[in-house]
Amino acid sequence: MVLSPGMYGDIDDDRAERAINAALDAGAVHVDTSDAYGADGHNERLVGRAVKGRREEVVVATKFGLAVPEGEGARSFPVGYSFGELRVNGEARLVRRYAERSLANLGIDAIDLYYAHYPDPGVPIEETVGAMAALVDDGLVRHLGLSNVTAEQLRRAHAVHPITAVQNEWSMWRPVDAGLLAAARELGVGVVAWSPLGNGFLTGSVRSLGEGDFRHNAPRFSAGNLSANNDRYAPIRDLAVDLGITPAQLALAWLLHQDEHVVAIPGSRTPAHIRENAAAAGFALHGDTLARIDRALTGFEVSGGTLL
Repeated sequence: MVLSPGMYGDIDDDRAERAINAALDAGAVHVDTSDAYGADGHNERLVGRAVKGRREEVVVATKFGLAVPEGEGARSFPVGYSFGELRVNGEARLVRRYAERSLANLGIDAIDLYYAHYPDPGVPIEETVGAMAALVDDGLVRHLGLSNVTAEQLRRAHAVHPITAVQNEWSMWRPVDAGLLAAARELGVGVVAWSPLGNGFLTGSVRSLGEGDFRHNAPRFSAGNLSANNDRYAPIRDLAVDLGITPAQLALAWLLHQDEHVVAIPGSRTPAHIRENAAAAGFALHGDTLARIDRALTGFEVSGGTLL
């Protein structure tokens, strides 16, 4: 998402493609996008260009339901951003249309992992997933995923067709729902953690936001809340210094220690930061270090409420 204009400020496509290739060169094998990132499928088209010629190296994941076709209705999904809601349409009759549009944007024959971006409050999850399953039968999609769902929705969906991955926000400052994690473990569903660096906050370097930054919509990043959150995050930053790694690396390594089947999808625009993030996958944290982190997080009360 950070590689499309209008999300975290301006960026050009050449720089964005260099970022994706830097990730692949660093050993990343999972690229996550959505038809709703950027205008008119910009992010999918960007990913398609970047992975062309490297397709066999990459698991390409994308999502649908927010970039509703013109003339179609949508339902409100409440979120914690300042604008208060997203508009979702997960009707079964539109699922193939969404997928075909994404395949054209990406320039690929099949989507490796296809998510419903948010559950449609007006459509039973079984109906959406049933239409997604037909895409698997027809070879347009290889695996199904759900994003931003509850444990109950995951169970109901999995009864219709096996769900490979569930994607929800999870980081040091946003715990994953315990019931959802338990359901995923029980069903053998992988967990993909979006915003594993807390929209960049957990890098320890966010002191203010530039013009056009999407995070202006998130209460946790308002001037007063951001200052308070940075003060409360100091013990984690200090621990990273003690370990000789960056706060971002510590946040990612901690997350990867939380479950055997969790995958993090940090976003970055800078090749150096991308290489730094990738290196975190190789860090083993001692039990004493994990306990120290847990103690620090217990006292880390976030100002600004939830991001979702």
